[in-house]
Amino acid sequence: MLTCQRDLFSLPPDTHYLNCAYLGPLMKSVEAAGIEGMHAKANPTRISAQDFFTGSEAVRRRFATLINAQPNQVALVPSVSYGVAIASQNFDLRKTHNVVMPGEEFPSNVYAWMDRCARDGAELRIVERPRDVQSTGRNWNARILEAIDANTAVVTLTAVHWTDGTRFELEEIGARAREVGALFIVDGTQSIGALPFDFQRVQPDLLVCAAYKWLLGPYQQGFAVVGERLIDAQPFEMSWQNREDSEDFARLVDYTTAYQPGARRFDAGEHANFILVPMLDESIRQILEWGVESIQEYCAGLGRELEEALGGNDGFTVNPPEERGAHLFGVRVPNARLIPAILEQLARRKVYVSQRGTSLRVSPNVYNAPEDMAALAEALRAAVT
Repeated sequence: MLTCQRDLFSLPPDTHYLNCAYLGPLMKSVEAAGIEGMHAKANPTRISAQDFFTGSEAVRRRFATLINAQPNQVALVPSVSYGVAIASQNFDLRKTHNVVMPGEEFPSNVYAWMDRCARDGAELRIVERPRDVQSTGRNWNARILEAIDANTAVVTLTAVHWTDGTRFELEEIGARAREVGALFIVDGTQSIGALPFDFQRVQPDLLVCAAYKWLLGPYQQGFAVVGERLIDAQPFEMSWQNREDSEDFARLVDYTTAYQPGARRFDAGEHANFILVPMLDESIRQILEWGVESIQEYCAGLGRELEEALGGNDGFTVNPPEERGAHLFGVRVPNARLIPAILEQLARRKVYVSQRGTSLRVSPNVYNAPEDMAALAEALRAAVT
């Protein structure tokens, strides 16, 4: 059973950081990998031509293992919006088409489709969150399934909603998207690394994931995992590294129209970052060692600690465990006007969460302990008394 891993991080001992959905902290080993990368860049004689590829291939393989995909399906990208563009730039929309997504999606997975729908005259079909608090997850999933019809060209959503952790039934929604011939796109940024994800079972046409949250990696690093329908699509960035035989520096001016195999054609330019890539590789190595299922189980225990501490009093509510991720959930307050006072109490006690809409988003990870949940519960109670 996984125990608290706080000693592997550099978090101050007097803070209660329950905000991994905002920014995941770096482990000490990840810091060390970055420093080693800086030392290598300070002395370029330590960097060989092959180093432009070996680090990227290592982290590509590790991420593929994490999500049960093939390394050839994995591209290294700097952001979710970059990854989403692989689909949005390679898919034809018609006026009769619609694009389905949940309401209040994170903007990186929205703006590309807003633009495409506006340019092509298609409908952007946003499925808003149900008002009923008790069964939000079940009803929201049902409404998304109902919104998909014969004219749906794209279904795009997160694995868990970024505001409150509501879980979407990816396998069921993906099956419905395939039934009507729609592209199925998943943003795993707020789940992968803390919630198990099986690419072979979910079968998205595109999975995108930024690394700076639950992968506990550096900023401006991430992945796009590409299914069969997009694997031969046209990349929108013409990088020298994406071309066949670019490992041979002596042949770089033997220009070719052939690409590197698989999803490597979508790798961002300068993806072989000698500082950030080793950091990301180390963070994923450690997550694989812990085991994602163990991380989710550990976070579930912390969530139970909070619910027991609140005891159902004072009007604070949390969605039931079966409808949300254990690592990310919203605590709804009895009166939204109390949120400023609650945030003041939290700041005073060095408890860090995020406000998202009318709830407080709580996102623990393996560096948290029951004491952190107790501090949160105490601050919440203090704010309403």
